[in-house]
Amino acid sequence: MRADNSQHLIAAARRRSQATRRRAIAALRRMDDTGAVINFDTVARAAGVSRSWLYNQPDLRAQVERLRQPRTAASRRTPPDRQRATDASLLARLDIASARIQELEADSKRLRRALAEALGQRRRNPNRDTPKQQLSRATTPP
Repeated sequence: MRADNSQHLIAAARRRSQATRRRAIAALRRMDDTGAVINFDTVARAAGVSRSWLYNQPDLRAQVERLRQPRTAASRRTPPDRQRATDASLLARLDIASARIQELEADSKRLRRALAEALGQRRRNPNRDTPKQQLSRATTPP
């Protein structure tokens, strides 16, 4: 009677399946990063897998179908999926921008107040030289 080696065959098949999946995912990422034409045939060739295997993987099939849409000039400029901003990073950037806007508004308010004070002092003291008068006196010979 022969020994039951089926667990070794199952483990080898599982490893082969995982390696195939990793190759397909890597090929998809690489093609998306470089802006290559993505369809079932090109992905299958790049990953070294069959098209039928690719069609039978629901998640990979959905990804190929989404990425194979014709790329317009605008979509070519968009970064690959895994480089796009997450909701959390966008919220963080929005918080930073809001804080910067508040700083700039405070600076603007402070500068307007300082300008109003300077103009008020000038009205109270009309004999005081303006910068233009000072400049013309400095360039005019005595």
